[in-house]
Amino acid sequence: MSEDLPDLRRAAGVLFDLDGVLTPTAEVHMRAWQAVFDEVLTRWGVTEPYTDADYFAYVDGKKRYDGVASLLRSRNVEIPWGEVTDPPEAETICGVGNRKNAAFAAALRSEGIAPYPGSLALLEQLRAAEVPMGVVSSSKNAPEVLASAGIRDFFRIVVDGVVAEHEHLASKPAPDMFREGARMLGVDPSEAIAVEDAVSGVASAASAGYATVVGVDRGAGADALREAGATCIVDDLARLLSGPEPGRDPR
Repeated sequence: MSEDLPDLRRAAGVLFDLDGVLTPTAEVHMRAWQAVFDEVLTRWGVTEPYTDADYFAYVDGKKRYDGVASLLRSRNVEIPWGEVTDPPEAETICGVGNRKNAAFAAALRSEGIAPYPGSLALLEQLRAAEVPMGVVSSSKNAPEVLASAGIRDFFRIVVDGVVAEHEHLASKPAPDMFREGARMLGVDPSEAIAVEDAVSGVASAASAGYATVVGVDRGAGADALREAGATCIVDDLARLLSGPEPGRDPR
């Protein structure tokens, strides 16, 4: 890419989204959402089909139930919110969300997951440079994904959907989750870097006051990420790898 890219080793801290940034779990999420929404929209007689564009517009980066509500609102479908304990077959926002989560969990456990090679290389470089790192993910599955991918030990803190629910943090694009991530990591957002692939996540980090917001274009579109507040765009975290520190012998 031709634009100037930041040297993440110089940041006070780096906070990463998970799905689509560190691991290709966004693809697993997308398949699970597709299966669930295809079934319920067809059964409810909604003629406008669910598409990948809907995922990026209404679901990507949001907490699970907020994503369900956002998509159904786009189709003028109103159903009760329900309770987080609703069974997957319940015809509620929570029931639909839990149905999707069951599909995602089954796929993750049967297929496993590995980090993107470029993402793993960047994490290793930042750990060697002793840069504090954290994860800010709307998913309640983040701990399981991090463990499955073998990368949990890179991060000092994890702000996930469980933390967001417990601390009453608003879903991305609100600044709450990235603001809490900086607080937990002990860094000022104005001196930190956020790395996100979702439009809602980029907007969250930008509104939380991060100095640099790296947009990772895995399908959301560079223009949409920039409009949301990304200060630079990459298509793979390998592009953020840096050479030796100035003045340091690389041997």
